[in-house]
Amino acid sequence: MNKQVVVVGGGVIGLLTALNLAAKVERVVVCDQGEVGRESSWAGGGIVSPLYPWRYSPAVTALAHWSQAFYPQLGDRLFASTGVDPEVHVTGLYWLDLEDEAEALAWAVREQRPLTAVDISSAYDAVPGLGAGFTRAIFMAGVANVRNPRLVKSLKAALASLPNVELREHCQITGFAQQDGRISGVHTADGLLEADDVVLSAGAWSGDLLATLGLTLPVEPVKGQMILYKCAEDFLPSMVLAKGRYAIPRRDGHILIGSTLEHAGYDKTPTEQALESLKASAVELLPGLADATPVAHWAGLRPGSPEGVPYIGPVPGHAGLWLNCGHYRNGLVLAPASCQLFVDLLTGVEPIIDPTPYAPAGRLA
Repeated sequence: MNKQVVVVGGGVIGLLTALNLAAKVERVVVCDQGEVGRESSWAGGGIVSPLYPWRYSPAVTALAHWSQAFYPQLGDRLFASTGVDPEVHVTGLYWLDLEDEAEALAWAVREQRPLTAVDISSAYDAVPGLGAGFTRAIFMAGVANVRNPRLVKSLKAALASLPNVELREHCQITGFAQQDGRISGVHTADGLLEADDVVLSAGAWSGDLLATLGLTLPVEPVKGQMILYKCAEDFLPSMVLAKGRYAIPRRDGHILIGSTLEHAGYDKTPTEQALESLKASAVELLPGLADATPVAHWAGLRPGSPEGVPYIGPVPGHAGLWLNCGHYRNGLVLAPASCQLFVDLLTGVEPIIDPTPYAPAGRLA
């Protein structure tokens, strides 16, 4: 297609949107107010599953299932083309002492997912460092985690190698340009950037940008804090989750513990209170961390949205403006499906899944 497309926001959603678009349109420009991938995409844990998938709507489930099946080939493709391995690491995931275990198992049967109840002794056998006192476990085989900072680095490298893609970092978008009844580009600190189509994928900042058009997008920043330990490579064989907190092993022995859920506006300051809470959760899950010191502690801002259902599709009454945003806690999980669905819609091909639940029409004020 002979189109120039501007993607506003350079997180995983924006970068993968641009990568998919690059094969379909003449030119793609990605603009980010800072460095690409340094906000929510960098800060998250990278579990390739919603934390509690049975608690989400069918709309989220559809995107998650497609993405989970696609991630291994995406990781292989990016590694082969860039030399940067996103480390799609298949470990499986144990949920411990769930209050809604029956609902989880019923969901697994209904959705044909490999989630089963296991004897607690088998969980302790599989995860020798697990803390004492847990009585019940369910396990989903095949669940992976992706090393999200490396995924971002790989996506950035892939885009940088394409002649029809431009990455503009530290490019502040101040509003949208309009001409002849349609969106015709974006206003930046350096002037007008014209486009045939504009894609808003600006994470927690998407609502603020859309407000410049008098539209209300219910996407708001939701702060999350995490800590990181460095252990032996075999310290934690599988991901574990209990009481809303999780431990994620990387291949090199790094262990992520997360995360908090805070409504604090755009404040990303790590706090001592969160640090102590996360350390306590780490020791409860993995007592071997009691004498370890976290090697990092950070915060990020999720793009919170109602029920975690993203907005994917054209903005009614504003031809040329599209959304691919509002993924809340599941941006990394849902990115492959969300970005493929988006490009299907923009280019007019048969969409991979029913786009109706994600359409901005009827969901904006």
